[in-house]
Amino acid sequence: MPKVLIISDTHGLTDEVMEVKNRHSDVDAMIHCGDSELSYGSKELEGFHYAKGNCDFEPEMENDQVFTVGDITFLVTHGHLFQVKSTLMPLSYRAEEAGAQIACFGHSHIAGAEKVKDTLFINPGSARLPRDREEPTYAILEWEDLDHVRLQYYHVNGQKIDGLYMETAVAAKN
Repeated sequence: MPKVLIISDTHGLTDEVMEVKNRHSDVDAMIHCGDSELSYGSKELEGFHYAKGNCDFEPEMENDQVFTVGDITFLVTHGHLFQVKSTLMPLSYRAEEAGAQIACFGHSHIAGAEKVKDTLFINPGSARLPRDREEPTYAILEWEDLDHVRLQYYHVNGQKIDGLYMETAVAAKN
């Protein structure tokens, strides 16, 4: 069963990022949706599919990345270049262009997920400065097949957040 760790907006945290990585060392991929404020080559970011945030200034960082885990294609971006604080439309166009079934983003610091047409949008919230809730969050996505995709949010300390859970299906790639 593939499993993906998704985190964002850690804004200088180092110990906490390493703790989350170590806690979930069994994942198949790790995503950081930007604003780590760490250097590109830092040990904390090692192994992450990373998207450059508006508070990241390393020239090696990319604004978005597209990659596949198992049978699901992901788009990872920070979101500031796609107006995610007001609409998902520009990001949905980019996801469609990239052939991504799942679009992961940050920037708003608000944890949540929404399925629009055939795309699942995931914002893991902020591990440092959450908005709309007290708990600093990250998420784990896992699936048995495309009809059984589960998204669970966690407090940075590792505790599941019961109210932040989603089960859905994603469309097969075109």
